[in-house]
This record gives sequence, C-alpha cells and structure tokens, in this order.
Amino acid sequence: MFDQPTALAARAILVGLGLSGLVLTTPAAQAQQPSAAATATATELVKLKGANALYEPLVAGIVEKAKGMFLQTNPMLSKDLNEVAAKMRADLAPRTSELLTETARRYTGRFTEQELKDALAFYKSPLGHKLLVEEPGIADQSMRSMASWADKLAEEVVSKMRAEMRKRGHDI
Repeated sequence: MFDQPTALAARAILVGLGLSGLVLTTPAAQAQQPSAAATATATELVKLKGANALYEPLVAGIVEKAKGMFLQTNPMLSKDLNEVAAKMRADLAPRTSELLTETARRYTGRFTEQELKDALAFYKSPLGHKLLVEEPGIADQSMRSMASWADKLAEEVVSKMRAEMRKRGHDI
C-alpha cells in the first residue's frame, strides 16, 4: 500500500541519527533482561539523540498517504477524508511512543546499564551536545561531497573507458 522509498528514507534517517540499533552487541547486554533503570536511561538517551523529532511526523505522513490513496479513487470525498485524517492524526499521535520504546529496547539489548549511563553522560556533556548539534550538518555535507566525488569519478571512468575502447577500434 505504501511505497518502498518512504521506508528506505525513514531507515536512512534512523541510521544517520544512530538510532537503528545496528551496533555490536556486548555479551553482558545479551545475557540479562534490562532493568527498569537501564530502560529509563535508554529512553532518555534516545530522546536526547532526537528520536521524537524523527518519529513525530511519521504518523501524519502515513495518514496523509492513506488519505491520498482514497482521494485517488474518489476525489469527491476530499472534505470527509480531510476531517477523518485530522482526527486520525490526533488519535494516533501518541503511538509514536511505541517507536521510542522499541528503539530504547534495542539499546538495552545491545548495551549494559553502565554503558547506557556513560553514553547518556557523554551526550549531556558539552562535547556530546556539540556532537548532537553538529552531526546532522556534517552528515549532510558529507553526502553532498560524496555525490560530487562520485559524479567526478564516473566522468573519469567513462572518459578512460572510451579512450581504452578507441584503442581497440571502437568509438563509443
């Protein structure tokens, strides 16, 4: 029902924020159930890293996609669909806490309580705060730089490949 690029974009954002949980699992974190303190610390860490800002627009986006799907089949339902969508956005907004809980659970499954406390302390420090503030801009600049670098490399490869093919008697 929903397109794959939306899911891929959400995953890219999660990875960029370091919230995807794709980190190495420590043996100590695997061996035990997380304590309430570990869960609370992980939740605070996830919030501090900006998960709320990432998760909050998801409900509205999903509701709007569904509304758009129904509008395509019957544009005359616009007024009613707009009203239903507004109510659903409001009713479903608290569901983003499910994502927050799931992300915190992933952290508690991969880090010990002490590691979570240490990470939280770091991100609350001036350097940690600066990292949180500056990292999105660095990631954005890196992506633009990478795209430019890849374009230049592609031009170089095409040019060299043409030259080599000319040597073999092919004009491409």
